[in-house]
Amino acid sequence: MELEAALRDQVGQAIGRPVPDAPIKKLKGDASNRSYYRVGTPPESWVLMVMPPDATKKSEEATKGEPPKELPFVNVHRYLEKLGVRVPRILRYDEPAGIMVLEDLSDITFESALEGGRHNQALYTRAVDLLAKLRVQAEKQRDPECLAFTRAFDEDLYDWELHHFREWGLEAWSGKLPTDAERAELDATFRDIAKQLAAAPRGFTHRDYQSRNIMVKEGELVVIDFQDALQGPRQYDLVALLRDSYVELDRDFVDTMLDRYIATFEQESGEKIDAREFKAFFDLLTIQRKLKDAGRFEFINRVKGNPGFLVSIPASLRYVKAAFARRPELAGLQKLIAKYVPELAA
Repeated sequence: MELEAALRDQVGQAIGRPVPDAPIKKLKGDASNRSYYRVGTPPESWVLMVMPPDATKKSEEATKGEPPKELPFVNVHRYLEKLGVRVPRILRYDEPAGIMVLEDLSDITFESALEGGRHNQALYTRAVDLLAKLRVQAEKQRDPECLAFTRAFDEDLYDWELHHFREWGLEAWSGKLPTDAERAELDATFRDIAKQLAAAPRGFTHRDYQSRNIMVKEGELVVIDFQDALQGPRQYDLVALLRDSYVELDRDFVDTMLDRYIATFEQESGEKIDAREFKAFFDLLTIQRKLKDAGRFEFINRVKGNPGFLVSIPASLRYVKAAFARRPELAGLQKLIAKYVPELAA
């Protein structure tokens, strides 16, 4: 009851009038340590983000450097608004209380808006165009005050994520440890992949631009969950969207969307992109990202006690297997991992 009173009070201060009888509903969260509540009934309703005391500290994902001085959500939100990206409106942020009042975006995610039509070309085209235009504008308007420009996918981070898979998606999942020789091979190959990925030019990257982090409100696409943004390659957010663990897409459709991104990016920037090289890098990044996702889902299950993401491990592994087929130079790595994760066998 004390929390409910605090939530209603925050809304009252945000809109300038009390809402003493507004109903309160806790919303389903994902893997975040934040909690969300809907206060009121749509269309007159608000969503409140309730953060733990250490919310201003580092991302739950691996990052380097000191904890930021400003809440990452607020910091990156300001930058995206400056670029003209539709993000949820912040109506009030009570930093000492760790509570933020946001506009209610409804419950329609990009995922649910697909309505079973996994190849909804119109929706995906809009999401890809939004991403291409965002990337072009961000490359033109770098902002050292935005946290996303102070951290990056570097060699160490890629390597850490691959070993996150080794620890949770290979060892914990299989219940076995690789031999010393196999571990040495994994270490060397993971480091080589990390070096290749880290060598690519970097720019503003959402980090998790997928179907549950794009909302659809009154026909608009609204981007959420951007607080972990950093510097990464152009293909990274495309892997998140088109190799989404929650919505499986076939390769022909993925290629169509990659071609769309390239065309939109070229039109907006005037820069020419080699489609073959772009897609080959997309495949290498798919192996890294989706191995990490598979391991992360098992980590969330075992460490956080949330088994809700286990259902998405098979899709992640199918994407990795398909990408391995397009990067035959990694056949040795595929064979080694498949000894412990048979779903990846060629």
